[in-house]
Amino acid sequence: MNPKVNIVVVVDVIGALSDGTLRNGNLCMIDDGSLASTGQGTPELVTVVKPGQVVTWSALAVDLQTPVEIKSITFLGPDADGGHEAEQAPPAAQAPLHESRDGERHNPELDVWSGVVPYLAPGVAHPYRLEVQMYEGEYSTLHIESPALMCL
Repeated sequence: MNPKVNIVVVVDVIGALSDGTLRNGNLCMIDDGSLASTGQGTPELVTVVKPGQVVTWSALAVDLQTPVEIKSITFLGPDADGGHEAEQAPPAAQAPLHESRDGERHNPELDVWSGVVPYLAPGVAHPYRLEVQMYEGEYSTLHIESPALMCL
């Protein structure tokens, strides 16, 4: 088992901003995990992990000249239905992961978010809210609540 799993978030920024959604083919997620993840290439990626593994997320734009970055990742709790953040979730599950960056934003596509997988109930999907920032402005931040981590 690889001690690290990389998740790449690929965004069609022009399509997402035009449609106002990360759905409709505007976002795909893939991981390089060696375990049986499901939903590869879709916004419904369920990455299978083991406690102690490091998970890293990075964002890329389909058009490499277009800025996109992960603004936040917030775990919703195992009972979330994808439509609401779980206020009842333990505080650690609600707290966004901290990004690993040098503090300067020379190239947002190189920003990486990472976290260590804690003990999670095996076989239960733990959804998270993925929020991406594209350009700047009132409608430049979109989110999706369908991806998840699941321990074996």
